[in-house]
Amino acid sequence: MSTTGGTDAIDPDVAPSGTGCVECEEAGGWWFHLRRCAQCGHVGCCDDSPAKHATAHYHSTGHPVIRSFEPGEEWFWNYATDEMYVSGPELAPPACHPVDQPVPGPAGRVPADWAETLR
Repeated sequence: MSTTGGTDAIDPDVAPSGTGCVECEEAGGWWFHLRRCAQCGHVGCCDDSPAKHATAHYHSTGHPVIRSFEPGEEWFWNYATDEMYVSGPELAPPACHPVDQPVPGPAGRVPADWAETLR
């Protein structure tokens, strides 16, 4: 496990854990945007989401590098160094959640007042 995001913090061969936030799916919650752990593939919700599961995953595992799991976004973030990287290694597919999956998501679980909830 790397605490600073060296090459052992990214495993390009690990597939994402699913198409949505693992913990939100289990709890019946919802998310704003999704992030993928570059080391183990865990998909969690972003810090603008109510539950902030991607950051919680970093704190519980020490896996410092995430990649956006949004269509058209390929940036990485390193929690340990608070740095964004605009490019990095290609990760195992898929590179994002399904394009037809709404943002915020998932369909049917996002409250009507979701924008107010995120303020």
